[in-house]
Amino acid sequence: MNFRFVTVCVIVLLFVSGLVNAAETSTELQSAGALYSKSVDLANEGKYKEALQAADQALALNVSSLMPVIQANRAGILTVIGRYDEALIAADAALASEGNLTTTHSIAWYNKGDALRHLGRVDEAKTAFARAQALDPTLLPPKDLIVIVTPVPTTAKSPLPWTLAAGALALVFIIGGVFSRSKR
Repeated sequence: MNFRFVTVCVIVLLFVSGLVNAAETSTELQSAGALYSKSVDLANEGKYKEALQAADQALALNVSSLMPVIQANRAGILTVIGRYDEALIAADAALASEGNLTTTHSIAWYNKGDALRHLGRVDEAKTAFARAQALDPTLLPPKDLIVIVTPVPTTAKSPLPWTLAAGALALVFIIGGVFSRSKR
């Protein structure tokens, strides 16, 4: 998913739909928006811990009109770094927000589905992915909804499931063994 595209869409949607609270100063809104954008950029660069810090700083500014989109984004980041229970809390916070937040809610449902999948709660994940796709048909669920237990990535730009890595390594050894036997 391209976080930049989603960022622009959601921010435009927030302004167009008039959800910006009059009590929020433009400085607070700009600061929270800048931190949110920074979070998205860092996540796109694979710097998930820094992205989470920027998102948390944006949340700390308590700009109510941006809270749902920040929480939806946090849910995705938390899932990537293996903090699935926290990801569910963030997704639920985004989903609890009322208003014309179709894009934000679709992303929150998708990220919730991904966290549930990693927790082995496949039936709930299927429901969450279906809710995401109902709101945004471009958000396709993973092709297979098998449980994927992913170790917490440390610096990986894009986490590779350990099962795929182990399978690839086993394949290298098998192929290597076949070739070494054929040379004898």
